[in-house]
Amino acid sequence: MTWRFQRMPTVPAGIALLGRLAAIVLALACVALILALAGRAPVRLGAEVIGAAFGSVQGLEDLGLLVTPLILTGVAVALTQRIGLWNIGGEGQFNAGALAATAVGLGLRGDDLVVLPLMALAGAAGGAAWILVPTLARALAGVSELITTLLLNFVAALLVAWLCTGPWRDPSGLALATTARIPAELPPLGEGLHWGLPIALAVAVLAAGLLAFTRFGYEVRIAGANPGAALYAGIPVRTRIIAVMLLSGAVAGLAGMIELAGTVHRLQGGISNNYGYLGIMVAVLARGSCLGVIVGAVLMAALLNAGITLQTQGVNTSTVLAITGLILLFTAIGDELAHYRPARRARAMD
Repeated sequence: MTWRFQRMPTVPAGIALLGRLAAIVLALACVALILALAGRAPVRLGAEVIGAAFGSVQGLEDLGLLVTPLILTGVAVALTQRIGLWNIGGEGQFNAGALAATAVGLGLRGDDLVVLPLMALAGAAGGAAWILVPTLARALAGVSELITTLLLNFVAALLVAWLCTGPWRDPSGLALATTARIPAELPPLGEGLHWGLPIALAVAVLAAGLLAFTRFGYEVRIAGANPGAALYAGIPVRTRIIAVMLLSGAVAGLAGMIELAGTVHRLQGGISNNYGYLGIMVAVLARGSCLGVIVGAVLMAALLNAGITLQTQGVNTSTVLAITGLILLFTAIGDELAHYRPARRARAMD
């Protein structure tokens, strides 16, 4: 009898958690070694990072502001993963949602209780509209959604930049390359947070419940696992693809509306702050789980917050990016290695 490592299709939750924690610890050890070789004090820098992110109310609020859009863009990607697709266009749908919400916020005057829900609907509709063409191309013609959703990111960014510097530019001239301030604002939670965080958490929980406890979610999972078997069982795979992708775009568009009404309060170039792309990494870390996206978003936000703190301590941007990438790489490796188990293999008979 000999031993070999065999890859298992599923991983127990406890094993997956241990693998991820071990990967993060090893990554941090490598980061500490790199910083020490560069003449830095890793223990002191680590204490600064932890204190800045978790040691004060302001740090936790900053963390929450980063977590909010990351949860939503992560859920947007995780939804399409469950049906075997990839929405790489969260960045564009985020911008489209912010753009549509701006149109409502600037065009309507009234009580926030009326305007904000209309902005949310507009943001979700804008994100869904932005992914409509890739959706139909994928469902009806088999065109790869990876290419179409990715290319539309650049179109959305350029459209937002044009509107902010042209037709929608702030007429007061007090701000350059932005629109006027949106009157409607999400209610605050404390000094820095707003109601976008509980909304994002609710969306993640609702999406997880939709996939886990409804017939629609069951059909989506079957269609993603085996499209041929799903068609044989009478599941309308094309219809489910269209529904899931439009829902994904709507969630990413809602993220744009929340960032606009809760944090930025103006439409401007770069409003997405790469949240659409970061949401892809969040979904990968969560392994396609909408609830796991919450944990992945917290980890990603902590890394982003750590990067800001390290830069204030004199660590250059390239080093910060390398550290962030190293931690994510180790985490991904840990997730993959968790699938492997030692198994006995009988020797061939002579």
